[in-house]
Amino acid sequence: MDALSTFATNAPIMSSAARKSNENDHPKSDHPPPTMTPHSLSKAVIARRSDYIRPQTIKIKIGSWNVAACPGTEKDLGGWFVEGKGMDKRLAGLRISEGIDGDHSQDNIESVDAQEARQTKKEPIITRSDEGIIVGGEDIGLYVLGLQEVVDLASTREYISKVYTDPGPANKWRNALVEALPKGYQLVVEHQLSGLLLFIFASPTVFPTITSVSTVSVGTGIMGYLGNKGAVITRLLIGETTRLVFVNSHLASGNDAAHLERRCWDVTQILQRTRFDPIDWGGVLDDHHEGIGDEDFTFWFGDLNFRLDGLPGDDIRRLLMLHTQGEYDIVQNSRNRIEVELGEVDSPIIIHHVDSDEEDLDENSFPTTGRSFNSSQDYSSDLPDPDEFVQDPSQDPTSLQATLDSLLPHDQLRQVQRKNKAFHDGWREGLITFLPTYKYDVGSIGVFDSSDKKRAPSWCDRILFRTRKDKTEYEDKHHEEELAKKKDEELKARGIDKASDDEDVLFDYNPEDDGEDQPPAKPAEEDFTTGKDFYDDYDEGEDYGEELTTKGGFVDTLRLDVYTSHQRVLSSDHKPLDAVFTLDYDAVDVELKKKIQQEVARELDKVENEGRPGITIVVDRSHELDDAKQDKKSSGTTLGSVEGVNFGPVSFQRRVYRSLTIANTSQTSSSFAFVERPGEAGEDDRIAPPWLSVTFSGPDIDEDKPHLQDINREVTLEPGDAINCTLEIYIDDIGLVRSLNQGTASLDDVLVLRVTNGRDHFLPVRGSWLQSCFGRSIDELIRVPEGGVRALLPRPNGEPGGPINRGEEVRWSAPRELFKITETAQAFTERVLADAIMLDSSQIPKEPAGWPFNSSAWLQKDPKIRQIRRADALDAMDSDRNLNEAFPPEVPAIEKLEIVAEVLVLWLSSITDGVITEALWAKIDADITARGSNQLTDVEETKAWVLDVLSASPNHNISFVFLTSMLARMANELAPLPKTGWRETYRAMGSIRRSLSLSWKNKPPPAEEEAKVAHRQAVEKGYADIFAGVVFRTPVPATPKEKKILEERKRYVLESFLHGGTVGR
Repeated sequence: MDALSTFATNAPIMSSAARKSNENDHPKSDHPPPTMTPHSLSKAVIARRSDYIRPQTIKIKIGSWNVAACPGTEKDLGGWFVEGKGMDKRLAGLRISEGIDGDHSQDNIESVDAQEARQTKKEPIITRSDEGIIVGGEDIGLYVLGLQEVVDLASTREYISKVYTDPGPANKWRNALVEALPKGYQLVVEHQLSGLLLFIFASPTVFPTITSVSTVSVGTGIMGYLGNKGAVITRLLIGETTRLVFVNSHLASGNDAAHLERRCWDVTQILQRTRFDPIDWGGVLDDHHEGIGDEDFTFWFGDLNFRLDGLPGDDIRRLLMLHTQGEYDIVQNSRNRIEVELGEVDSPIIIHHVDSDEEDLDENSFPTTGRSFNSSQDYSSDLPDPDEFVQDPSQDPTSLQATLDSLLPHDQLRQVQRKNKAFHDGWREGLITFLPTYKYDVGSIGVFDSSDKKRAPSWCDRILFRTRKDKTEYEDKHHEEELAKKKDEELKARGIDKASDDEDVLFDYNPEDDGEDQPPAKPAEEDFTTGKDFYDDYDEGEDYGEELTTKGGFVDTLRLDVYTSHQRVLSSDHKPLDAVFTLDYDAVDVELKKKIQQEVARELDKVENEGRPGITIVVDRSHELDDAKQDKKSSGTTLGSVEGVNFGPVSFQRRVYRSLTIANTSQTSSSFAFVERPGEAGEDDRIAPPWLSVTFSGPDIDEDKPHLQDINREVTLEPGDAINCTLEIYIDDIGLVRSLNQGTASLDDVLVLRVTNGRDHFLPVRGSWLQSCFGRSIDELIRVPEGGVRALLPRPNGEPGGPINRGEEVRWSAPRELFKITETAQAFTERVLADAIMLDSSQIPKEPAGWPFNSSAWLQKDPKIRQIRRADALDAMDSDRNLNEAFPPEVPAIEKLEIVAEVLVLWLSSITDGVITEALWAKIDADITARGSNQLTDVEETKAWVLDVLSASPNHNISFVFLTSMLARMANELAPLPKTGWRETYRAMGSIRRSLSLSWKNKPPPAEEEAKVAHRQAVEKGYADIFAGVVFRTPVPATPKEKKILEERKRYVLESFLHGGTVGR
C-alpha cells in the first residue's frame, strides 16, 4: 500500500475501534410495556440499544467535479476518484508531495508535455505510470460522487428537452463508476437534477447497514425553481444509529455582487426546502420530517461558484502561472503561452489585504509575492530550488503555499462565512493546499483561461462538512452573543453602560471558571512515511477529529484525512477534488440485536400472558451434542439457543427425528392444536408439508391407537403437565428429490400451534438437503465427479439452482452409480452362492422367480431394518463410497444382495429420462408395429436391431448393455442351465421365438430333466417383468389393451438380452 494510503487507512473498514459509547446517553428500559404490539416491541428494543451497539470505523471518500459537459470526462473517473491518481507532486502541497516521495508512486510517471499531447485522442488522459497516492479501492466503505454540468444546458429549451427525456448521462456515468469500483460495491443512491448527478456506492460490508435512505432535489435556477442550479441532497442512516447527509450543489455563477447575493440565496433555499422522509426505526417511523441540520454529519460539496474578490483577474492568473510554468519543458506550447502572458506587463503583482482601501495606499506599501517581469527574463530561476524547500512552505514567500495563503483572504466563501451570510453556522473546510480548481484551458495542467474572457482563477469547487457538535456550538455561541447584546442594551437604557470604566480592575478572574474552555492539546500527527510522531506547523488546519454526541445519544468521531484536487486531470475546465474522512461511530450489531429482540419479546410475552392459557415449547437439542466437543463440565447440557427445530443434514429415504416437549406453564388449563395454513397455489390447506410428520406421545396417549396420536387432535394439559411431540422428516418422493437437487425446493416450513384463548406459537422447521443421485437424468449423472453428487459445487456468483459440476465435462460413458451397484451386486451374488453351499440357513429362494429383485421373495421382511440398511446404501452411492462398506459386518450376504437389488430398481425408476428414453422407445415401438406378424425371432438379430436403435444415444446404449449384461450374468449364476442339451429343451418349451401375442400361461409342466430350463426361463421372465417398468420411458397407454401390448413389447426387448442362449456359448 502506498504511503499516503497507509496514512489514510489507519482503521479498517467496519472494524472495532478502541473506544466506548457514552453509556449514560443510552437509556435502558427496566419495565417493558405491559402489552406486546409491533410498536411496543420496537420501542422496547430501542430502549435497550446500548446492549447491542458496538463501535465501528469506515472511510468515506467524497469527490466533486464540474465536467462542463465535456466529452470523454467519464473515462478519467476511475483513475482519480477510485485509484487516487492525477496528483501533481509540485502543486499538491507538502503532505502529498512527501507521500509521493515516500512510496515512489510517481517515479516513472509520464511528463506533463506527454500527457497534454494525448488530449486529442479518444482515450483516458489520466497520467500513465501513476500508481496513485490517495486512498481508494476496497479501503473505502462509502464512495460519494457529486457531478455538475453532466449535460449542456445553454438555454431553457435545451433544459426542458434534455433533462426530462435523456437518461444517457446518468447511464454513462453509472457504468463508468461501476467499472472502476472494486467488485461487490452496491449502489445506494443515484439521483439526477438537470446537470447535477449524485452517486453513492457502499462496500459489501457497509451496504447492509444502510437504511432510511431519502433523496430530494431542490432547484434554484431559472425562476428560482428550475434545476439548472440547485442541489441533490441525500440523507441515510448507517449502522441504525448515525445520520449522514450529502449535498451535491451547483450555485449561481458570476463575479458581480448580485451574483454573490444569489449564491447566498441559493444556499438558504436549499436549507429551507429540504425535507426528508421520516426515519424508520425497526418498524417505527419518526413522527416528523427532518431537514438539513437534524443530522449528525453533513457533507456539502460541488461547484459553489465562490470567486476571489478585490483582485484583478489577470494578476491572479499570472501569479499562479509563475508556479505552474515550471511543470512544462522550455519549448512546450503550454509553457510558451504562460510566458507570453507573464511578459505582457512589467508592473509588480500586488496582493492587497482583503480589508485595505486601495486608493489610500501607494504601491510600495504592499507586500509583493512576485516581481516585475519582461520577456527577456529566465522565469525558471525565480522559483525556489526544490532541494532548498523548507518544511513549512507557508514561511517561504516564494512558495506555492504562501501564494495560496495570500489569495485565500479574498475568497468569497470565507467572506460570507465571516459576515454570517452563508455557511457560517458551524461549517468547516480542510486546509487548502492546492491551486484554484477553475478555470483552466481544457487539456492543460496549469494554463488558466487563455480565452478572450481570461476568467480569474477561483476555488469554485469545494467540499465542506459540519458535525452536530459544530452546529450546536455555533448556536450556543450565537445565543450567548444575543443575550450579551440584549444585556448591553438594557444597561445602556439605564445609563450605566459606562459604569465599568470607573473601576480600577486589572483583570476579571472567576476561580470557578479557571481551566474551562481550554483548547484540547493537539495530538501528534503520525508521519505517513516513517510511522513516527512529529509536529508539523504546516498542518495547523488539519482536522484530527473530536468526539461528539449524535442525535441518538451515541459517541462518534469524524476526522478529515485528505483534502486535495487532482491537477493532472485535463478533460474539463475544472479540476476534480476529493476528500477522505474517517468516521468512528456506534453501530448496531445485528446478531446482538436479534438476541435482545428475543429477550424483549419474551419479557413482553411474560407480562402479556400472565393469567392466560399458555404453553412452553422446549426443543430437545441433545442430538447437537453428538458433533460438538464438550468438556465434562458441559456434558448433559444443550447447545446454545437455536430458533425452531433444525433437523440438520437430510438425505433421501433416511428418517430423521426431533423431539419437543410441550408443557403447560400457565396457571390454568391449556388446550392447543396444530392448525392448518393456506396452501400454495393449487395445494390444499395443510398443517405440515408432505415430507414432515408430527405425532404426540404421553401418559394418556395410547401408542397402539394412531388416531389418538393424530396431529389434528386437540390436546388439553393441566397446569404443570407436559406432553411429548415427535417430528419426523422422510423424503421418498422422487419429484421432491429432483426439486431439492435443483434448488427449487427447500426443507423449510413453519408449524403453527394455536392455544385456545391464548396466542399462536410459530415453530420453524428446517433441514439441510444432501444431494442425491436419485431423480437425475443420464446426462446429469455422467457429469458427476469422483466423490459422487455430494462433491458437486455451488453455482458461481450466487446463481440460483442446485450444485453442479462447474467444469460441465462428461466424466463417464455411463453413470458411475450403475458401475458400482452392478459390480457390488455381482460380488454379493458370488458370496451368496458360496454361503448356500456351506450354510443351510443361506439357501437361495426359488419361488417366486425374480429374486433378489422380486420383493415378495425377500427373506428380510422387517420394513424398519430394510429402511435403515437401504438408507446406508443410498448414502454410500451419493458419496461415492464402496457399497459393501455401507453394511455392518454382521449383515448376511444374502440380505446385502436383497438391499442392493432393491436400491438398483429404485434408482433406475428415479432416472428422469430412463435408460431407454421415450424418444428411443418410440423408434423401437414403431419398428415392431411396422413388422406386424413378421417379428424377429432370432435372438442375435433382435439384439442387433435394438442396439442399432440405441446407438443414437451412446450413453443410454452403454447403460442398457451394462445393465442387461449384469442381469444375464446373475440369472446364469442363480439359475444355471444344464451343461448339455439345454438349447433344444429351451426351444421346445417355447422361448422368445414365439409370437408376441402368446402367453406364458397354460404351458404343460416341464419334465423332470427340464426343471432347470424351466426355472431359468421363469427367472428371465421375472427379471423382465420387474425391469420393464423401470428401464423404459413410454407414453401412458390409453386403454387396457394398449397397456397389455406395451408390456409384452417391453418384455420382448428385455428377454432378448436375458436369453440363456447368450451366456456361456
